[in-house]
Amino acid sequence: MQLSFTLETIHEAARQFWAAVGDRKVLAFHGQMGAGKTTFVHALCDVKDVTSTVGSPTFSIINEYAWPGGQLFHIDLYRLKDEEEAIRAGVEDCFYSGNICLVEWPERAEGIFPENTLQVHISVTDPATRLLQIDEK
Repeated sequence: MQLSFTLETIHEAARQFWAAVGDRKVLAFHGQMGAGKTTFVHALCDVKDVTSTVGSPTFSIINEYAWPGGQLFHIDLYRLKDEEEAIRAGVEDCFYSGNICLVEWPERAEGIFPENTLQVHISVTDPATRLLQIDEK
């Protein structure tokens, strides 16, 4: 699946994304710095009616949000060196909690992700447009 979106259409793209994801719980977001991973995660949280304040987990590593369906984890692995650091930070516990996990910079700890993790790639098409591609492996 591919979605192209701008800031004006990001919430519609987020709705389409959730419809395509189905019951998948762990979603790994790949993309270069500035590609729009965090911005898209914010839109995903808006569409899920997250009631907590959504912020970037770059320094906290894991942010936990409440939404009408339970808890949702927003995880940013950018500052971590390896899988061991991710495990010590509690990332693996989030993955197996049964809650939705939206993970930025998953390549920092690839080996700890569950087998059914959905791989999502975001790239810059032009200064205003992003392309999102879901890897269905």
